[in-house]
Amino acid sequence: MTVNWATELADQTDFQWKAAFRPRLDTLTDEQYLWEPVPDCWSIRPRGDRADAPGTGDFTIDWTFPAPDPAPVTTIAWRLAHIIIGVFGMRTASHFGGPPVDHATYPSAATATEAVKQLDDAYALWIEGVRGLDADGLARPCGESEHKYATYPLAALVLHINREFLHHGAEILLLTDLHRHHLTSTTSTTRPHLAR
Repeated sequence: MTVNWATELADQTDFQWKAAFRPRLDTLTDEQYLWEPVPDCWSIRPRGDRADAPGTGDFTIDWTFPAPDPAPVTTIAWRLAHIIIGVFGMRTASHFGGPPVDHATYPSAATATEAVKQLDDAYALWIEGVRGLDADGLARPCGESEHKYATYPLAALVLHINREFLHHGAEILLLTDLHRHHLTSTTSTTRPHLAR
């Protein structure tokens, strides 16, 4: 049996994208997008007078490198930006001829609708690139743009990106569930676990 490994790798991500993740973002509101479930979250914020903050435009991402330890909890807005820029965008630029992308120059999305559009565009370029790989493309070294993955075959990076997307996608969906529960519990007069 001949196995098309690029198709297998792409389908692993594409199934989750189509079946579970992307449909849930159709109803993502700005309130959910920017909701901070705990104090001191990292998010997307108005630039204000922070001229040296990352990105372009009127909004910027909370970002320092290396990240603090422990890392802050991040909002849906921050996690979407991470997937758009660091997971799909930078790798599409490095390996599939996509436009250059980095946190320093990317225009952070002020709204859920804008972020989902950015995500759709980044994902489309990534998945098209993966589907276009042949056996030699999957076997070639990632190169210096990938630092610790430099000598690994591109297939290893694709697997890593799949894990990153699945991980952060699940976090985003959990935050939408928590936000919905938070609204329900804060508008209820009696909390079920206290009623006896």
